[in-house]
Amino acid sequence: MGPEAREENGRESLLSRKPPTDVPPVPEPPRERRILLVDCDAFFVQVARLEDPEGAGRARLLVVGGSPSGRGVVTSASYEARAFGVRSAMPTAQALRLCPEATVVGVPRGAITRRSREVRAVLEELAPVVQAASVDEFYLDLTGTERLFAPETLADTAWRIRRTILERTRISVSLGGGTRRVIAKLAASRAKPAGVYVVPTGDEQAFLNTLDLAELPGVGPSLVKALRARGLVRVEDAIGVQEEWLQRWFGERRGAWLYRRIRGADRSRVDPAERRKSISSERTFFRDLETDEELEQRLVELATSVGATLRGKGLRARTVTVKLRDHDFRTRQHARTVPEPIESDTTIAEIARTLLTELRAERRVPARLLGVGLSGLGDEAAERQMTLFEEGGVESERDRELSRAVDAIAERFGHGTVVPGRIVGPSPGRRPAPEVPRDRKPGRSGEPGPD
Repeated sequence: MGPEAREENGRESLLSRKPPTDVPPVPEPPRERRILLVDCDAFFVQVARLEDPEGAGRARLLVVGGSPSGRGVVTSASYEARAFGVRSAMPTAQALRLCPEATVVGVPRGAITRRSREVRAVLEELAPVVQAASVDEFYLDLTGTERLFAPETLADTAWRIRRTILERTRISVSLGGGTRRVIAKLAASRAKPAGVYVVPTGDEQAFLNTLDLAELPGVGPSLVKALRARGLVRVEDAIGVQEEWLQRWFGERRGAWLYRRIRGADRSRVDPAERRKSISSERTFFRDLETDEELEQRLVELATSVGATLRGKGLRARTVTVKLRDHDFRTRQHARTVPEPIESDTTIAEIARTLLTELRAERRVPARLLGVGLSGLGDEAAERQMTLFEEGGVESERDRELSRAVDAIAERFGHGTVVPGRIVGPSPGRRPAPEVPRDRKPGRSGEPGPD
């Protein structure tokens, strides 16, 4: 066979050969994340104005919150009222001293939920992935939509989304954008009110360096104070501090977290199905409570409330937090994490009672607010194996079953039908709840029936 024939034969062999099946695909380069945070501007104020156009709608200086004659606090305030120093969580009476011409209206709770759902419905038409962070904040993930929305930039898309929401819902929003959720959130604060601010790719650290450390999510007042004592006020002050020094000053975990935070590190994704991170309930009292007995009674009420919510969502918790705000507005809290997930009212109340005792031992003064929170949440079914360690454990199966039985009775007859004895005590304005015999349970007719 001549050279030409061999060459032709080899070419036919290559053409007829099947492609190999064991060659891994060439990985695509990672896509640049395109995240937006939609933040409703003074949302409670907007809703109050939309619900009452002839009243709140005409008030330029508007405060949404509790009554100034009682123990009410400000939930939100118009931007015009904020110019006078009015802020959320401020006593309404103090807000009126700062801004005497302000109009005070109550919180339109049902309308808040309805309007929030309307905004989310529009966003779900405009973006492939939407996650509600709260009633007035929504994360959007637009990664991979560059060709779909071309030739729009991310800022152009944000402006289009803002116009559409305003036209469809009459709610004004601001949008922040970036390659990470934390960057988008910080950018949204720069956009308010009624604007758009997008941090370009590669400019994240330059943007962060323009901020105070106090502006970073999760950097609270106590940490800000500790950082300021070391001469660190702005992000650019702290960016050169080695991680080892931050860990030495603030502990290994907290120091490592702070090191990442000042660099904007954030691997969290926009997840519409993301589970709730915490459950809490708190009460501001009409009068300051002075005695341990009064506070403990209210504490058990809050513990049973968050416990019912926890079980209703099929969750268990590992951390219990008690929050106490003293008469002089000093706010303190203690938390305890247990080795086993819990769900029963008995266990939650016992841990909360211990935490309240610790807080009162530190400072025994009249209290104006009390709260109980649960975090470290996990799926109940996934934690079921923990019941194997009932003996000597944090929580018994009997406690869990008893709490579920109370939930079932409450669902049929209303909340408060069966409550712990401490709650049925001499609480002002409360009628004793009827007792259900322990050896009986509700029948189908609503009357107690045999087991």
